[in-house]
Amino acid sequence: MSELDKRFIDPIINASRPGTLAGLSLSVLKISSEQDPDIIKYSLGLGAVMFLLSAFFIFFYTLYPMLRRLWTFTALTFLAGLVTSIISSILLILIT
Repeated sequence: MSELDKRFIDPIINASRPGTLAGLSLSVLKISSEQDPDIIKYSLGLGAVMFLLSAFFIFFYTLYPMLRRLWTFTALTFLAGLVTSIISSILLILIT
């Protein structure tokens, strides 16, 4: 693989990792029942949005590594997505 190909494929590969977690959160949100409390739905939705923002930031950080703010935003949104996913998982276990 040439250097040019690697430069354009790496951002997509890096962004797909948190993007997969966002897809999983949205899948759980979709199959959750109508009787589930709103706090579970909101936490799953917020986690999906945080993972999508993380994917967005890491995509552009891979293209522009000199912008350290992108790495900071990537880390913060990824950790926020993890925390909300853990909270919603605990709530799902406790409530159901």
